[in-house]
Formats: sequence, structure tokens, C-alpha cells
Amino acid sequence: MPDNSLEEIKTNQIDLEKIPIEDVFTILNCTRDGLNDDDGTKRLDIFGPNKLEEKQENKLLKFLGFMWNPLSWVMEIAAIMAIVLAHGGGRPPDWPDFVGILALLLINSTISFIEENNAGNAASALMASLAPKAKILRNGKWKEQDAAILVPGDIISVKLGDIIPADARLLEGDTLKIDQSALTGESVPVNKSPGEPVYSGSTCKQGEIEAVVIATGVRTFFGKAAHLVNSTESGGHFQQVLTSIGNFCICSIAIGMVIEIVVIYVIQQRAYRDGIDNLLILLIGGIPIAMPTVLSVTMAIGSHHLAKQGAITKRMTAIEEMAGMDILCSDKTGTLTLNKLTVDKALIEVFVKDCDRDMVVLYGARASRVENQDAIDACIVNMLADPKEARAGIKEVHFLPFNPVDKRTAITYIDNKGDWYRCSKGAPEQIIELCNLTGETLKRAEEIIDGFANRGLRSLAVGRQTVPEKTKESEGSPWEFVGLLPLFDPPRHDSAETIRRALELGVKVKMITGDQLAIGKETGRRLGMGTDMYPSSSLLSETSDDSLIDDLIEKADGFAGVFPEHKYEIIKRLQQRNHICGMTGDGVNDAPALKRADIGIAVSDSTDAARSASDIILTEPGLNVIVTAVLTSRSIFQRMKNYTIYAVSITIRIVMSFMLIVLIWQFDFSPFMILIIAILNDSTIMMISTDRVKPSPLPDTWKLNEIFITGIVLGTYLALVSVMFFWLAARTDFFPRLFGVRSIVGNDDEITAALYLQVSIISQALIFVTRSQSWSFLERPSTLLMLAFALAQILATSLAVYADWDFAEMQGIGWRWAGVIWLFTIVTYIPLDILKFIIYAALNRNSR
Repeated sequence: MPDNSLEEIKTNQIDLEKIPIEDVFTILNCTRDGLNDDDGTKRLDIFGPNKLEEKQENKLLKFLGFMWNPLSWVMEIAAIMAIVLAHGGGRPPDWPDFVGILALLLINSTISFIEENNAGNAASALMASLAPKAKILRNGKWKEQDAAILVPGDIISVKLGDIIPADARLLEGDTLKIDQSALTGESVPVNKSPGEPVYSGSTCKQGEIEAVVIATGVRTFFGKAAHLVNSTESGGHFQQVLTSIGNFCICSIAIGMVIEIVVIYVIQQRAYRDGIDNLLILLIGGIPIAMPTVLSVTMAIGSHHLAKQGAITKRMTAIEEMAGMDILCSDKTGTLTLNKLTVDKALIEVFVKDCDRDMVVLYGARASRVENQDAIDACIVNMLADPKEARAGIKEVHFLPFNPVDKRTAITYIDNKGDWYRCSKGAPEQIIELCNLTGETLKRAEEIIDGFANRGLRSLAVGRQTVPEKTKESEGSPWEFVGLLPLFDPPRHDSAETIRRALELGVKVKMITGDQLAIGKETGRRLGMGTDMYPSSSLLSETSDDSLIDDLIEKADGFAGVFPEHKYEIIKRLQQRNHICGMTGDGVNDAPALKRADIGIAVSDSTDAARSASDIILTEPGLNVIVTAVLTSRSIFQRMKNYTIYAVSITIRIVMSFMLIVLIWQFDFSPFMILIIAILNDSTIMMISTDRVKPSPLPDTWKLNEIFITGIVLGTYLALVSVMFFWLAARTDFFPRLFGVRSIVGNDDEITAALYLQVSIISQALIFVTRSQSWSFLERPSTLLMLAFALAQILATSLAVYADWDFAEMQGIGWRWAGVIWLFTIVTYIPLDILKFIIYAALNRNSR
């Protein structure tokens, strides 16, 4: 095949679906014997792998990205100040501070990178395990290989149960039954004859045939949803929240620095280096440099938990968004339902006196052949207690399989007494005509059929006949109309319970289906999710007011007969009304909406397109795992919220306390010891990702005003406590008189050690206040968090007791002073809980 022909096919300039099949072989320059490996390799270079494209991340850039954010920029400025500005003041560069700051940045970036990379690798491995296979004719031999190597011109084999791996044209053979629900949302299989196209992502339900591949990858019908999917920006406001909190901390530090610069250089007229050191303290101690790391680690650990529960997280920020999800839009076919026809036995209508509902099912089962793998045959036979009952005690003489003309099946059989009978099942109009129904019986049958249709149920009729002549060709006695069976796609066993639990958690569930309105309403009625549903035509009426459509979408229980653009529009409009929307689906037709949604959830057995567009992939059947994931996500959200309050509080307390100490007493604390406090705090606070928390009963939202107010009040209290401690320890003999310890007044190196220990203890202890809703000593934290706190404080106390560091201008104060500081900290810790209760009470009162 000339290269220009390949390019024409690649750019879809040639429509291979509608031309004669022989012309397809000519254009593709292939035969029914398939391609050889050389042809396959050449075409693979031109067309690319038969899969949807996914962006590959550069690991180095990803790692460096963790050091490219406003919080890291501030720390990087501090590092530059430590060597450049300090050197400019006539003193040697401050290498300990410089190295310590870089170490802090690298430690946080490394932890974030490792956790996110591990979560990503786990998701990639699980995704790879779901890669589809195909039976391909290469080099004259049939082999099962990855579907990714398929190219136009390949010959593939399609049989019962296979997922069609690429767009193809069927070759010679019998008619196939193809389930296209993944593409169209319709649950009823369609017939595909030789020469007709079949599409990637659909499933073969009956038959076996060979086909020639005409399109792969993004050029398939399967991949055409990719344009809308790829043009959709991923939802997500977590980064905005992170930026807002970071900006608040940066602004708080900037204000403190401006005040210090004015007072130190203008009013106090102190030395250049003194000002630089004090500015470094505010930068190093005030910036919550670990915030991106702590939140990333928290979400990464959460993604591991979700994976164990059967939910692969592709985008970790989706965990935070799922915690706030208040509307879940769900596809029906294969998601809320089994995508498997069944009979509602309670609604079976019997028309002859000597039969009951079980006999109607038995007659229908006798007129079925399970080995045909027809969906209707299978569902009728499965209604029996034992499928073998369908042929028990009878001998088959002849079987008429379903065909599009007769629209029914029939069996002629002999019972154990030697009597001959026939029974038939099929489209009601065909069985009615076969039985020659008239009068009241006909009217009753039509009313029942209409009633089933109004409820979204398909009708199947069953008839029987006696064959007195006992020959296969005998016309027999008149046919009797035995009964009508209602067919429907049943809900999954856990769907109703899942919806009930979702509603209890404050998540409204809306059904968005491509099926008929009546079917959608019936499914909604059975699931207890409401029947206030509308056709898709009500969504895009040009004469309707946009606000009215928005109101309709917001209040409706669901929509039926929708296309991909409708699902996309529904999600978009709900988001414009400030709803956090989840969307579940399994097919190509769901992909655009899955991508647009804040949380796209691909259910078990989803197509590649759905998985690629989604944020979370379920590996277990059913939706029950979604409720579990919501609760897990809300627990993770609580951990993140607790940390952000802590981070804001620490920023306020560091900036305010050290600024006041400098401005009032001109005491210069050691920047290096602030760095030690930051490192120990970060190592401890990292364990909040494993903390024990209670998930919220309702969707969570980031209430930034609440976070900032709480942080400011708690941080101000801690700052005033540290200022009071400094005054008592460094400027009075309060502690020597009360506890008999030696005075440290006038010894700045020992004052540094004492202030370091007080700030270190209360800073880390604050997390126990922000993580609890009641008294902090009544809500047990995780073992890891307690252990990390204990180890950090053992180290901090040991440093304060023994350290003798000239470069940090610090000298140990001994164990007696350490005991006094611990007692002081415990006493001043208790009011934090009371203060927290006052803040929450005031905020709740204002919110009402």
C-alpha cells in the first residue's frame, strides 16, 4: 500500500465503513490471510498503538515541580538570604542555615514525589492488567496478543464474549449479536451481518466470525469521544484552596517582615546582620513548607486505602473532591443495572386456565436454546430453579431459531407419554397473530403490553400447540396464547442500598441514561431514587430560559434518551450552580461527562475510553464501593482540614511571637534553631496522614474563613504565651523563685535553648487540638502520630538540655529547666481546647 494511502486512512479521508468489502481489501492492500509482522510493524509506526493516548510525565520535571510553588519560592529566597545577604553584611555566609533550608526543601519534595509516584505506579500497574487482548492472524497463524498492536488491514477473530478490539468490517459467516451498550447506552443487542461494521468497545453476544480491521486507536468510533474529552479541563479546586492558604501565610509573613524592617533599621537602627537573621526567622518558621507534602502524602495514603477497597485513584486530588461531592450522576445500563435481561415473575400474565406463572416460564424456556447464547433465551432459562428443567422429560424433535422475519423461536418435542407438542416464544404481535387472538382476549393482551411499555418493560409472548399427527411437518391444532412475560434490565443487587446510603450522606443521585424514558422511570422506581425524570429534549430547547433548564436539571431525578453531549451539558450546568459533581459510567458515551465531572468514576468492566477519562476506576462490580470511597475521602478531608488549621496557626504564632520579642526586647533568636523546629514539626505532622478521624455525615467544603479565623485566634494565643514565657524566663526571676531553678537572666544562649523548647513543645502539641472536635485528650490520635510526637519531643528536649552550639548561639539549660518548661507548656495548653470551643460556637452561630 503506498504511503499516501496510509496517510489518507490515518486522516480519515477514506470512509472504509460504507464501501464494498472487496474495495476495503484493495485500499488496505491486505488479504484474508492477514498481515505479516513486517507489515504490522510498518503500519504501527504510522498509525500508532491501538489505544487511547495518555500523556507521559517526565519524572525529573515532576520532582522539580514540588519545589516550584509560592511556598517553596519563599524558602528558596530565605536560602539565598542566608548566603548572599549575610555575606553582604561583612560576615561569612550562613552555611548551616543555607544547607538546612535546602535539606528541608529536598526532604519535603522527595517525600511528595515518592508517595505520588508510588500511587501513580500502582494505578498504572492495575490499568495495565486490564489491557484487552485480541486473536490476530499474523504470518498465516492465529495468535492471541495485546490489542494494542492491531493496525488497519489485520484480520481478527470475533467470538462469543469477545470485546471488539478495533473498528472492523465483518467477513463471511453467520449474523452476530453485538452489545453496543458501551457505545450507545442501549441495553438491547443488535444484529450485525457480514460486511457490516462493528465498533471497538462493543461485545459479541452470539456467533463467531472473522473481520478485517479498518480503524484503530483514536480514529475508531470508540476514540472519537476523545476530542471532547481532551478539550475538557480537569475539574479541581484543590490547588486554588492550597494557593489561598499559602497566600494567607505569605501575606502574614510579609506584614511581619515589613514591620520588623521598619522598627529594626529605622527606629532601633540596629546592625545589618541582626535584621537579616530576624527576617530569616519569620521566613523559615512562618512558611508552612510541608503543607503540599503533608496534603500529598495524606491523599497518597488515602489512595492506597481506596485501592484496597476496589477503587483505583488516577488523580489524587479527586479524593478531596469526592469528600465534597453532593450530586452523583450515574449512567443506568451496566452501572445501576446489570445490563442483563431478566423476567419480572411477579408481573407475568397467564391466559390459560391450566397454567400458572411457573408453567409460562417453563414453556418459554423449552422454546429457548442456551447454547445459542441469546440474551433473551438465557434470561428465560435462568428463571428456572435448574436450567436442565427446560429439557427434562422431553425429547426435542425440531427447533426453530430466532430470525428477523419470524421474530420468534419454536420447538417441537415429545413428552414422556409419547405425545407431541410445540411451544413458541417471541414478539407479542407475532405470537398474537400465530394464536389468532380476537375479542376480549386480544384487548386484554394489548392493554397488558401497553402497560408493560409504559413502565419501560419489554413484552415477550408465549404460545403452545398440540400436534396430534405426531409429525414434524404437521400443522397441529390451533395455537393457544399462554401468557406474557415482562423483560427488563434488573438493578444490581446493591444499587438500591447504595443510593439509600448516598442520600443519607447528603449525596443526591441522578440517573442519566441513553435508554427510553419509561425504562428510566421504572428503574428509578425500583431503586427508590425517584421517578421525576425527563427526556433529553427538555435540556436543549432553544426557546427555554437557561435558568429554567438549570432549575430542571437541579431538581430532576434523572434524564433519559441522552447523548454524550447531553451528559456533558448536565454536568457543566450543575457545576455552574456550585455543585461538586460525580459521574459514573462504563462506556464511550460516558467519557466526555466523566472527564468534565469533578470526580469521574469508571465502574467495573468499563471501556478503555471510560477509564482514560475518569479519575477513579472501580475494580469491583456494583456501586457499593462508591459509598465506602466517599466515607474514606471524607476522613482524608478531615485530616487535611485539621492540618491546614494547624499550619495557619503556626504561621501566626511564629510571626507574631518572634516579631514581638525582637521589637520589645531586641532579642535575636537563632535562625538555625527555627529550622530545627520546622524540621521536627514537619516530621511529626506528616503522621497526621494516618490519624484516626470521623468522616463528616454531610459533604465537606473548604470554609477558608473558618480556617483563617481559627488559625489567627489559636496562633495569637500561642504567640502571647511564648512572649509571656520569654518575659518570665529572660527578664524576671519568676521561675527560680517558684521552682528553685537557677536564673538564666542575661545568658542569651540559655534563653535561646529555653525558648526553643517551649516553642517546639507547644507547636507540636497544637495538632492534638486542631485534630479533635471535643476535648483533645478524649479523642485518641493514631499510634504513629503519638509515637512521632514522643520521639520528636525527646530529641527536642535533649537538644535543649545538652546542646552547646556556638554557631547556633545556644547552650543547654539542664533537666530541671526542661521540667519547668514542660509544666508551663502543659498548663498553657489546656486553654487551647476552651478557646477552640468558643471559636466553633461563634462560627456556628454566625453561619445560622
